[in-house]
Amino acid sequence: MNTDPVVEESPFKGQTGLRRIWNAFSYSLSGLHAAYLNEDAFRQESLLAALLIPTALLMPLPGLAKALMIASVLLVLIVELLNSAIEAAIDRISLDHHRLSKRAKDIGSAAVLIALINVLTTWSLVLLA
Repeated sequence: MNTDPVVEESPFKGQTGLRRIWNAFSYSLSGLHAAYLNEDAFRQESLLAALLIPTALLMPLPGLAKALMIASVLLVLIVELLNSAIEAAIDRISLDHHRLSKRAKDIGSAAVLIALINVLTTWSLVLLA
């Protein structure tokens, strides 16, 4: 039998309706801003997205091909944001070198690498097919 007192996860979890949506949007913008200011890789990948997304839109290709090309670029940004969040959380816990911290950071980095390979593969298949 569990006798631990109920601990609320977050004081912000109780919001509902439009207030929750507004808060979530605001937190998301704050996260994008923080990533852009603090993460070199996110800035570089954002520049890549700023070049590739308009390029895909301007190419004389079917809509599905453009959608795949753009989605592959956006996936890199998504994975980079998650990787940066993992790294920040690990660094918040401890800056000491630990094999599990290294493993988590390396796995996050590997996910970004796979997302970048996905961009190369998707764009190559669309443009060379």
